[in-house]
Formats: sequence, structure tokens, C-alpha cells
Amino acid sequence: MKNKILILVGILAFYSCQNKDNSKNIVKTIVQDTLSKTMGGTADLSEVSEKDDKAVELIRKQLQVLLKNDIPAMTKNDRYFYYDAFDLNNDQKNEYFVGFSNSYFCGSGGCSGYILNNDGSVINRFSVTDFPISITTSTTEKFYDLIFESGGEFHLLKMKNGKYPSNPSVQEVIKGNAPKESTKVLDIQTKKLKKYSF
Repeated sequence: MKNKILILVGILAFYSCQNKDNSKNIVKTIVQDTLSKTMGGTADLSEVSEKDDKAVELIRKQLQVLLKNDIPAMTKNDRYFYYDAFDLNNDQKNEYFVGFSNSYFCGSGGCSGYILNNDGSVINRFSVTDFPISITTSTTEKFYDLIFESGGEFHLLKMKNGKYPSNPSVQEVIKGNAPKESTKVLDIQTKKLKKYSF
């Protein structure tokens, strides 16, 4: 607490000795407001919501179980993932698309990933895909159909017996691009998704 007070006094002293033009007064006001909220315990310092924190922890724990035999062979740079949430079956609970973008999980045919239920259980493991994945407006077995890009072609994946096919590259090829009304997930490059370690 003493350190915070000393920092606050130092910043205030520094700014009070400066010329009083508008831009400095604005900076001073912002600094004072931020410090007063921080010291008062009212500042929101988290960049990730609690809901996101729970999803990340759930995915992280599940990956440590699913990949327990692989982890010893991985480098630190291999041990990160991206995720996106989407309610695939309209049950008001998001499922999680988990993707990777490094040499351990990606090869010349594409990358691997998972689709997890809201409780962390695995719906699917998939391979040989490029991101993003498109979620269509059509459904099969109460789950939205998916379009995966693999080998430069778009493949339609439909739920069958509670699973999507795990290898998109051998599924039905659709002509053209994913429909415009589709929702993209794991759009790693365009959305600049945050990566998380596991």
C-alpha cells in the first residue's frame, strides 16, 4: 500500500511540475483516475471475463488429459491453443472449437483440433484442416453442419451418430466458398485470436 501511495505522489509531483497544457492535463486526469480506482479496489484490471477464464481453464485441463502422451515430446512453443465458442445445437450452451497453429499439430495437409462440449467432453477430434471453420445454417441431428477447408477445397461435415467426421479431406466437396450466411470460427489470422498455453 505504501508503494502505491509513493507511486501516486511521484506521478502527481511529476505532472504538477510540467507545463499545464491540455494534453498533459488529460494525461494527469487519466493517471489520477486510474490510480484512485486501483488503490480503492474499484478498477477492472482483468482483460478476460470470468466466463472466458472458465472456458480457457476447462480446455486447458482437457488438453492436458487428451494429449498426456504427446506433452513430453512437445516444446514450449508447441503447447498453445486457440479457441472459439459457438452453440452448435441450440441448447443455450456453447461448444468449443479448439485449434492449433504450430508444427507439432500442423503438416502439409493442415492442422488438427477438437470440438468440445460445454463440459469439456470431446465431440470430435479433427485433422487435416485449415482455418477458419464455417458453421452453416443447416442442421443434421440437431447440430449445425460445418464446412472445413482442406487441400484447397471446402468439405461439408454433418453430424452422424453424435459425431462429426474426423477427417474433413475425405468428406463431400462443395463448390465455391462457404455460404455468406455462415459463421466463421477459429479465424486465427483475420480475428487475431488470443493464444493460450496448456
